[in-house]
Amino acid sequence: MIEDRKIPATISTQHPDNANLPAWCSGSVIEGNAEIHEVYFAFHDLGCQEVMWDSEGKDVDTRVVRKLLSSYPEYFSANQLGKDVFLTYRIPNPKIEGAERKVVVETLQNVTVACDVASSFYKREVYPIFEVMLPFTTDAKDLLWLHNYYKKAIAGAEEIRLDDEITVREWIGCFQPKAIEIIPIVEDYDSIFTVDRILDPFIISVKPRYMRVFIARSDPALNYGLLCAVLLAKVALSKLYSLAQRRGVPIHPIIGVGSMPFRGHLSPNNIEKFLEEYKGVSTVTIQSALKYDYPFEEVKACVSALNRRLPNSAPPPIDHGEEDVLDSILQKGATLYGRVVERLAPLINSVASYVPPRRARRLHIGLFGYSRRVGTVTLPRAIPFAAALYSLGIPPELLGGRVFSELKDGEWDIVGRHYVNLKHDLELAGGFLSWRNIELLRHESKKIAKRAGIEEERLKEVLRDILGDLESIERALGIKLGPANHLQMKHENFANNFLISYLEGDHVAASTSLLEAAKTRRCLG
Repeated sequence: MIEDRKIPATISTQHPDNANLPAWCSGSVIEGNAEIHEVYFAFHDLGCQEVMWDSEGKDVDTRVVRKLLSSYPEYFSANQLGKDVFLTYRIPNPKIEGAERKVVVETLQNVTVACDVASSFYKREVYPIFEVMLPFTTDAKDLLWLHNYYKKAIAGAEEIRLDDEITVREWIGCFQPKAIEIIPIVEDYDSIFTVDRILDPFIISVKPRYMRVFIARSDPALNYGLLCAVLLAKVALSKLYSLAQRRGVPIHPIIGVGSMPFRGHLSPNNIEKFLEEYKGVSTVTIQSALKYDYPFEEVKACVSALNRRLPNSAPPPIDHGEEDVLDSILQKGATLYGRVVERLAPLINSVASYVPPRRARRLHIGLFGYSRRVGTVTLPRAIPFAAALYSLGIPPELLGGRVFSELKDGEWDIVGRHYVNLKHDLELAGGFLSWRNIELLRHESKKIAKRAGIEEERLKEVLRDILGDLESIERALGIKLGPANHLQMKHENFANNFLISYLEGDHVAASTSLLEAAKTRRCLG
């Protein structure tokens, strides 16, 4: 919307993966005016260049721009919203949201209201919000419909004649901006793998000056496992780079990452390896665990480093031959991972009920549901899913590890070329494995099965598969799984206490141990 557009390197999000709460939050859930303050905190204190204002799956304050400008006038006078720092809506996808689809209308209308408010504040025409993120994008039509709806039904409403004497523009005023920019979020296997085919028709039709594309990392990990999530992201980054070269349109990828390897491994302790892993990225998410579970100065330094160093060069190219091999590896990995998760689902769901909420969210239906689906089972969202497994002492990164025993030499070469920190990630995650908990699960399988509502034989069977996954990882990568330092031993003690309390039906003690384990590893999930 502005000619000298700055592409933000860091975007603060409202993902509820934090174990600790910020000092300025008075309750156990960040909501209401605390979320307004959080925007200012992300900009002013942490140095984030963008904030995602999330109306997908949660109620948000549609008067956010008015409240920001009135509450922090000095900061926003010096840092123009929409030019120096950015606020970007994530809206529900009306194609799949059912009862929530008209939140899209409310949100898009508010884009124009925010323009009026900000223009009055700055005493010139400014566009404080001009982009929206569209989740579950699977087709170019999703983008075209949203683009055209805003242009025709929101901005175009000013041309409606109310009677012979007056138009909407004469009665209410102009609707600005005249068009919005759309950031597609690709989240499922097919959409990530063929992201270039989704974007290409939109680019041809709309002819944008540039595009930003959001590559999900959490849901692909939940649905297909760690290996697949990383490799899918690499395929998408390579294809977006090629598409940008072919069409002559700059494409700026965003990747949505958490602090543990399962959800992306962006933490103050892993910046160098993260930047080495995800080349070709322009923007990364700064999620709640990163913001609130690490010392403030470390977080601020992490954000500053990302702001300086992103974008970080071109992604490694993937030719058609490699793409076919990667597709085969991905299918194999997703199948082995899904087989374990399907059978473990009742226990995961039971443990996830102990995970404390950190944001006020509504339960609603999405691509795999909010809960998600893997195969035939329903699962929690990615954060409580991962939190449940870490609390059991079975890191989600390790599930489906049997795939490493099935890779051929040529496949290993390709995996090593495109997942450069595989061993590092699995070593770190593997330190949170509790052999004591696995033994307890095996010896108390009858009691565990009853608590979780799962058949005992089914539980024994999946535990055998998990042991096979662990053995494959240790053998293939030459690493030893289990606690390797004092912090990880402390985590194992909390995980062991959790499982004992869970077995005994002591909800309070189990909840306390789960949260202490989360604080030790510095995230819920």
